[in-house]
Amino acid sequence: MTSPDGIEYGSSILGYPRIGARRELKHVLEGYWHGSVGRDELLATGRELADSTWRELAATGLEQVPGNTFSYYDHVLDSAVVFGAVPPRFADLADELEPIDFYFAMARGKPGHPPLELIKFFNTNYFYRQPEISPNMAFSLHAEALLDEHKRAKAEGIELRPVLLGPTSLLLLSKAAPGSIEGFAPIDRLDDLLKVYVELLEKLAKQGAKCVQFDEPCFTSDRTADDLESLRHAYTKLSAGSVRPRILVTGPYGDLGEALPILASTDVEAIGVDLVSEPMTAAELAAVPGLKRKRLYAGVIDGRNVWKAAKGGKLDFLLEIKEHIPDLVVSSSCSLMHVPVDVLIEPDLPGEVADRLSFAKQKVAEVVALAKAITHGAPEHWYTRPATVHFKLKHDVRQRVANIRPDQRQRMPYAERKALQDKELGLPPVPTTTLGSFPQTEEVRRARYYYGQGRLTWEEYADRLREEIKRVIELQEDIGLDVLVHGEAERNDMVQYFAELMDGYVATHQGWVQIYGSRCARPPIIYGDIKRKHPMTIEWTSYAQSLTDKPVKGILTGPVTMLARSFVRQDQPLYETAEQLALAVRDEIADLEKAGIKIIQVDEPSIRELLPLRERGRQGYLDWAVNAFRLAVGGAKPQTQIHTHLGYSSIGRVVEAFESMDADVVSIVATRNIDWVFKQLAEHGTALSHGVGPGVYESRSALIPDIDEIDERIQRATKAIDPDRLWVNPDGGLKTRHYWQLEPSLRNMVAAARRERRRIASRDDD
Repeated sequence: MTSPDGIEYGSSILGYPRIGARRELKHVLEGYWHGSVGRDELLATGRELADSTWRELAATGLEQVPGNTFSYYDHVLDSAVVFGAVPPRFADLADELEPIDFYFAMARGKPGHPPLELIKFFNTNYFYRQPEISPNMAFSLHAEALLDEHKRAKAEGIELRPVLLGPTSLLLLSKAAPGSIEGFAPIDRLDDLLKVYVELLEKLAKQGAKCVQFDEPCFTSDRTADDLESLRHAYTKLSAGSVRPRILVTGPYGDLGEALPILASTDVEAIGVDLVSEPMTAAELAAVPGLKRKRLYAGVIDGRNVWKAAKGGKLDFLLEIKEHIPDLVVSSSCSLMHVPVDVLIEPDLPGEVADRLSFAKQKVAEVVALAKAITHGAPEHWYTRPATVHFKLKHDVRQRVANIRPDQRQRMPYAERKALQDKELGLPPVPTTTLGSFPQTEEVRRARYYYGQGRLTWEEYADRLREEIKRVIELQEDIGLDVLVHGEAERNDMVQYFAELMDGYVATHQGWVQIYGSRCARPPIIYGDIKRKHPMTIEWTSYAQSLTDKPVKGILTGPVTMLARSFVRQDQPLYETAEQLALAVRDEIADLEKAGIKIIQVDEPSIRELLPLRERGRQGYLDWAVNAFRLAVGGAKPQTQIHTHLGYSSIGRVVEAFESMDADVVSIVATRNIDWVFKQLAEHGTALSHGVGPGVYESRSALIPDIDEIDERIQRATKAIDPDRLWVNPDGGLKTRHYWQLEPSLRNMVAAARRERRRIASRDDD
């Protein structure tokens, strides 16, 4: 659209959900993996999902439609495959597998070929498969699918803007392939990779593509001077090509900081900035040298939360930017893959809440409306509706938060607690346990579905859950685990289950977002003050404990993880909502203690995951996150052993935060890989003075570890952690596994722990 001054104000988004409004991709993927769906059907469904997305986006009036945003598993892996970054350890599979099966082998693994590592994607709830780059890897272009999609859309009169990970972020998100020479880093291969990016640009230009989008999210976090110079070098090289489309470089998930003037100094035509996560003023944008000469994709629509934009305020901001940077495109702050597809397929949301929500389809409409309003003006109601809405609920949680005392965050010193707990529990050295969830069988999922549909009464549903809990307890006793769990058969998700039992939360039916591959979650929505309606876990945990003389852990989700894995209200600071959630957890712990539960695990994997990308925000965040956890567990009796489940970090300050949480036992997620965790323990393990369960096998892998492999890891752990404080457990929950994988893995884990006990007994005898 063109304004009276002749300037075009465009509308665009940086990406779109790829799983389908009702998880069509998940269903066909899992059907294919399990053998009930053929390859042709899988590929046809994928094409239909991709094509229907860009057709719908074009029909909304969106002027620039992103392409290549569909993925069968992970867009980071897709970019690696486009440029031939295939790890050498998979090379022997290339000739024997179909291309799609070879792709899945890297993502999911095959016997003798562990999958690429699963890594947190910045501060989102998404995980990616980490590419492996070797010093002599031969990069090559494999862009047939990307080019074919562009050609199909063009034949229908739709011009797609292909989206790829930028070359520097692709290398910075990768790791050195096993066997690489010491000191090698993937970014060392930048010049070799750039040659293939140049080749892609030429092919796109010859096919008539007008623009290509390169995402560089790594530069919204702190980077070294060498990394920044690599960015400058990459886009100086790419923008110098004589045959190429226009280049758009985006910086989602935060502010580009020092990278923004570097990009503006190159000859790329357009830059996308996230103006939601780390807002910049119009004056600050105008002060960036060279930015006025670029097309600015102003990311003013939040791609990571579900609340409607205050369009009046957004429009005023855009008009102010326009005065400084006239070539303006209204855009999302990041890809919309982090929000559900369509709020209009949610019939059961309370009307006053639903009226304030905006999912991916609605956010596209907001982008288009803002672009039109720059030229034609806005309707009056954009300015009369409040920017944020507080839904007042009638309970006392605000007063409780206001009355919190420092002593409510304190427990008896750890050494004194440990002596009491050792006497109370009587556990053997290096006790074995799991971290909560057991496989969700088809029977359990069906029973939950039938209960939700009204086809089972509560008592019928509860009887089926009790049958499953009894089976899980008997299995664990047979395996020989020391501390048992009830298996969480009643839980649909570690966050949603609790959200549905609290005031201030609403849950959706189809509000799915992709976590990785076919794994999806429905983040619940915090719209008001949080309060527990009634005890949430007592019935099932107490029943499990009644079946065994061994201790059964109560399993709760901690306040920060509840916050991080929900869509959060925007009318108060995050730490205030975290305190409300902490009080709900605190009340549940008190009820579990009354029911005779002696070990309670409060899972907080998102304390590490929610860490701000830049150094300047980290200490303040860690302070309130730790305070929320300590409030949640601070009322526990000293005899009650409090466990937590965390993602380990090599950042010293984060390790200190884990220690200051004052949990009796910390179980560690292998957020990169098991070996990486043991390396970090060797370097930082002495900073952890409480109990530690480092995770001796990877729970998300389908591979079954043997006894010797686990035993070797236990011995490595004892070099960093005193055996008196060491626990043996998987590195995560087992919900996504099958029993044929779980049972031998746990039996091997218990056998390896018993080897260590024999070594301890032998040393004691000596």
